[in-house]
Amino acid sequence: MAPSLGSLLKAKAAGAAGDGEAIRYPEGAISWRELEARTAALARRLIDLGVKPDDLVAVALPNGLDHHIASYAIWRAGATPCILPAKLPGREFAQLVELARPTVLIGRVSDAPDGVTQIAPETGHAVAEPPDDLAAAHWKAVTSGGSTGRPKLIVDHAEARFGERLAGICELVGMPRDGVMLNPGPLYHNAPFLFTSLALLSGTKVVGMSRFDPEEALRLIERERVEWVCMVPTMMHRIWSLPVEVRERYDLSSLRRVLHLAAPCPAWLKQAWIDWLGADRIFEIYAGTEGPSTMISGEEWLRKPGSVGKVPSDMISIVDEAGRDCAPGEVGEIYFAAEATDRFHYIGAEPRTDDGGRMSLGDLGFLDEDGYLFLADRRTDLIIRGGANVYPAEVEAALIEHPAVRDAVVLGLPCDELGARIHAIVRLAEAVPVEAVDAHVRARLAGYKCPKSYEVVESDLRDEAGKVRRSALRAERLAWLAEGRPFDGLSGTGPPAETTGNIP
Repeated sequence: MAPSLGSLLKAKAAGAAGDGEAIRYPEGAISWRELEARTAALARRLIDLGVKPDDLVAVALPNGLDHHIASYAIWRAGATPCILPAKLPGREFAQLVELARPTVLIGRVSDAPDGVTQIAPETGHAVAEPPDDLAAAHWKAVTSGGSTGRPKLIVDHAEARFGERLAGICELVGMPRDGVMLNPGPLYHNAPFLFTSLALLSGTKVVGMSRFDPEEALRLIERERVEWVCMVPTMMHRIWSLPVEVRERYDLSSLRRVLHLAAPCPAWLKQAWIDWLGADRIFEIYAGTEGPSTMISGEEWLRKPGSVGKVPSDMISIVDEAGRDCAPGEVGEIYFAAEATDRFHYIGAEPRTDDGGRMSLGDLGFLDEDGYLFLADRRTDLIIRGGANVYPAEVEAALIEHPAVRDAVVLGLPCDELGARIHAIVRLAEAVPVEAVDAHVRARLAGYKCPKSYEVVESDLRDEAGKVRRSALRAERLAWLAEGRPFDGLSGTGPPAETTGNIP
């Protein structure tokens, strides 16, 4: 039987490296021995509160030592950590807690339904050790990315043991053993939680950031001799936007692998990182929280620019709207083999499957003649303009290639003539005329793909994990249009300045 997660930690703490740092955040650091003691105490407390094997225990904490202590303690209590965003508005947070119905909620002590025990993460000292070999049937439950507007939880079916499934992920992504990894992302998202957890299970030190800062990330890589990091393209863009002299100030020679995921990475940005750090250190993974994934190395990407990896013919199908398999090069909806649904279950939703049981995550793409997968966009994000398909990710990539554009989100808004028009919401790093940005895009894209209206904002367009709630942004702008505040192109009035900023 594969070892329980608690037994792995006990072995590491009892070994020669037990006094070495296990986790470091700006708030401080703890050793492997301290991590073992604190998780044991909290696990014992959870058991005393009535937590039983396979219960869900919710964690709603910001990035920091307590987050890792809480999740590891839940495993040691034989339960499943259910990771919730601590900063959600009260109503959304309460909806998620209502879905999960956890036995205990650690952290956020408000907005939870009656009957849920809420505790702070303080532990004290364990009166009695928790049992050594408790292991929940499901090792984690996390929220969806929120793109559908409907809350749901995704429960992973891997057992809370370091068996074939978890060890296989570590091998796939090149997670070091007894090394150092940097986590710049929010732990309430799947990838940061997944990879920091796997790092600790591999005996690797986790260096965490409370909030992403591009230069601080480089400083930590140099100071901590970081070997492995996972980023989203937004983070990569912010680092690349630093002045060259700042980027080159830091020694990144320890860095063996930069893994990026969660959103399409513009080809120009990926090429820039390959030119900077070397193709052998840049890897991309396309994956859903639900489990299916593909990966491509930098060297392979240079042979197939834009691809997210070669996939076995029995793993992925590209399907058109009539349910027929697409020809090579034809964009359709990506479906994974029926076996993918055995790896998880939803709370609050049902998988999207076809008649053959194949599962879709809602993404669009195509396979080339050699079996390499290329992504287009999400099915729900596709804009159909005058019968032509426009993929927001492609337009956003062209926008953020402009040096003055810090970020961009592209939406489809109603148009009587063409059905939809392209609207760009941009956040600028420096003041430039929108006409200059528009000219930049028109030099790169066909006319029908170019934005017909622009909106300049000062607030972040994406969350800390690089995710954008596109449906919510669109609904907000539809409400403005209903109120008679149109977006009329480059010289349009736009929403009032106190909302998001005028169109120049």
